[in-house]
Amino acid sequence: MTLESLRGRCVVLDFWTFCCINCLHVLDELRPLEERYGDALVVIGVHSPKFEHERDPQALAAAVERYGVSHPVLDDADMVMWQQYAARAWPTLAVIDPAGYLVASMAGEGHAEGLSRLLDELIAEHEAAGTLRRGDGPYVPPTAPDTTLRFPGKAVELPSGHVLVSDSARHSLVELAADAETVLRRIGTGDRGRSDGPADAASFSEPQGMCLLPAPVAERTGYDVVVADTVNHLLRGVSLATGQVRTVAGTGRQWRAAPDGPEQDALAADLSSPWDVAWYDDRIVIAMAGIHQLWWFDPARGTAGVYAGTTVEALRDGPLPDVWLAQPSGLAAAGDRLWIADSETSALRWIADGVLHTAVGQGLFDFGHVDGPAKTALLQHPLGVAASPDGSVLVADTYNGAVRRFDPQTQTVSTVDSGLAEPSDVLVTSDGSVLVVESAAHRLTRLAPGAVRTVAGERHRVERPPSPLAPGEVTLDIVFTPAPGQKLDDTYGPSTRLEVSASPPELLLAGEGVGTELSRRLVVNPAVTSGVLQVVAQAATCDSDVEHAACHLTRQDWGVPVVVEQGAPVRVPLVLRGLDDAAGP
Repeated sequence: MTLESLRGRCVVLDFWTFCCINCLHVLDELRPLEERYGDALVVIGVHSPKFEHERDPQALAAAVERYGVSHPVLDDADMVMWQQYAARAWPTLAVIDPAGYLVASMAGEGHAEGLSRLLDELIAEHEAAGTLRRGDGPYVPPTAPDTTLRFPGKAVELPSGHVLVSDSARHSLVELAADAETVLRRIGTGDRGRSDGPADAASFSEPQGMCLLPAPVAERTGYDVVVADTVNHLLRGVSLATGQVRTVAGTGRQWRAAPDGPEQDALAADLSSPWDVAWYDDRIVIAMAGIHQLWWFDPARGTAGVYAGTTVEALRDGPLPDVWLAQPSGLAAAGDRLWIADSETSALRWIADGVLHTAVGQGLFDFGHVDGPAKTALLQHPLGVAASPDGSVLVADTYNGAVRRFDPQTQTVSTVDSGLAEPSDVLVTSDGSVLVVESAAHRLTRLAPGAVRTVAGERHRVERPPSPLAPGEVTLDIVFTPAPGQKLDDTYGPSTRLEVSASPPELLLAGEGVGTELSRRLVVNPAVTSGVLQVVAQAATCDSDVEHAACHLTRQDWGVPVVVEQGAPVRVPLVLRGLDDAAGP
């Protein structure tokens, strides 16, 4: 497939990596556009990997099926296309017009409406000029094998001893017998949707984590299990006696801005890809993977609010809520501790007495399979965690294909089992058995007890090349152009906001903090050789020249790895929904 062969069609290149929650959001945003503009638009995914595991073509093929990607995907394992198109962030959308010219580049998520307007303009312009060629797209979907489960996500033991599994790619829940194999019933139609109702009529969209409510709370609320209905941005309540499903938190809209006040009506709250749930501190804690936070949900009162995290994606410990998380994806409560699988920092973290700590993990760009002392051990994008009766913690080390064990007493990490196919959760049952949700193998696997060993392994750094940056004064510029038909909206105050921080904090001598200008003077410490600039930018716009103008909020965060070098650039340009003309085809 060549760009020349696609002349006459609008082409959108989606630069993504399958670990990235923002990239998964974009896949969902593109689906309705692919349906609406199907005969004039070709979407091509360009998979430019972050983690070593994502360079495996079989893992990529599994991810394409897992997330329902219905367009061709280029395996850009060495990030050649990434560099040719000057992508700086996951995700990035590049728009090519029917004449073969690059006409727009959009970093981050939330561009569906702006992209739709741009496509309307391009289609009208090229149809009038006779340069638009309509027709079927090049994608032919493969046939999915008929397995009992398809990319299961999480599992929870029921009071009966049965196991409830989120069958994520089939958009349903499956109750298995205690043998973890025999299917007893399915809750959900199996089709993507968000309908409440009885088990055979309700629907989900890629559900993940589940949590049993304490019996008194379940009796009061009328449901027993809380489900993280991830792609619907909802929490659902399930009655085990009847199979009845109802929505208990979320509007179905994806979170775009901070709520007003410390708590809100749960059914009026916008959530963002809830990935797991756990009962801790007398309420449900939600791993809000989509915005790098933990939220709380009180089933009895029907309220929700932020528990931990600022939406900055990074690793920073301390008192709640002013900490940094990075796509938390697994939760497990044990006594006074809440254990967290913080996937994008490849970290195991824990909360006690209102303070967040890191047990294993070194940051956004360091990962590997290394056992030994916890301070030097490495994981690779873990998605699940479970507490063992002996006080140790088991981790579904997903991209290493392993189950790892952290011993809080000795502060060491070991490998329990390896060679697993993307384990996404670990369940320690009431009889002491250990079940692993082996997601890419579409099954639950029972581990043999006591098989602990030490792996020397390898250390890795993210494949994404760092940006050279000069020491001393530099300028950070956020380039923002409103989408077609929109203008900046200052009705309620400044229309833009910029927040800057750094990891390590010593990287910046000046320039950290929050302001309303999209340009910022920074002072880079010459004594620090490398680090990560954390940048969060947003812009408020409204429709122009219409009677009832709708409001829009564009928001993007970047973790920009930099290397400090003499003679390097003194400007950091980042594009927030930029619509810049390109110089050539």
